[in-house]
Amino acid sequence: MGTPLAGRLVILSGPSCVGKSPLARALGRLYPELRAKLAPVVLYTSRAPRPGERDGVDFHFRSREQVEALRTDEAYAVLDVRGDVQALDVAGLSRELEAHDALFEGNPFVGRTLQTHPRLAGVRRLSLFLSPLSAAELRFLRDEARLPLAEFVAEVMRRKLLRRMRRQNGELSMRELEEVERRASSAYRELKEAHHFDHVLPNHDGEDSEHWEGFYYPIGDARRALLALASLLRGEAPEGAEHWPPDLLP
Repeated sequence: MGTPLAGRLVILSGPSCVGKSPLARALGRLYPELRAKLAPVVLYTSRAPRPGERDGVDFHFRSREQVEALRTDEAYAVLDVRGDVQALDVAGLSRELEAHDALFEGNPFVGRTLQTHPRLAGVRRLSLFLSPLSAAELRFLRDEARLPLAEFVAEVMRRKLLRRMRRQNGELSMRELEEVERRASSAYRELKEAHHFDHVLPNHDGEDSEHWEGFYYPIGDARRALLALASLLRGEAPEGAEHWPPDLLP
């Protein structure tokens, strides 16, 4: 076991376009006192910046070769993520957690690494998984509708990803369509990791939804997810949060 660290690591994970980034922004906008206590965990990534993203703030944007080179440095955990390569500065995060709380907002592959990495064995964690579907919906689709869940989840996320990317870029190139497909196809495998997290927050308002910022105050599922996150950060019992069993998804 590692030495207990003073800070708490908050892990917010889920499939691409499920709403993690607008949830984190809404927390900062409407609960600045809670967000200010959380230092951001900034990953290295080989992907190009999206519109509005800033180097050193959203990610450390580097070439694939530069991120791959970090595999030889034991201070980093390097992962293949949906066709890109990402690196987590585990040693730097450990130092940060000696004095401060931190927030990771991103994919479940890195989220699971943050839960299991031996260098972070002494850290207190609060882990949340943002899901595009609730447990009840998944059970219905599995047991009554008898739909192929992997294909259904991929289609749900494909539509969200296409709406987001068209809003950002207009007409899409073949490369962008291929990226949408990689991310949509990965979503079911990522949902299967949700049972490892302390809480699952069902949220139908993905990053394609105007419910986050179109009216300044989030509405619908966006609001429910925000209230649940704020409650958890205060140490209160959240409404609407779920705990998924390991056998929910085959």
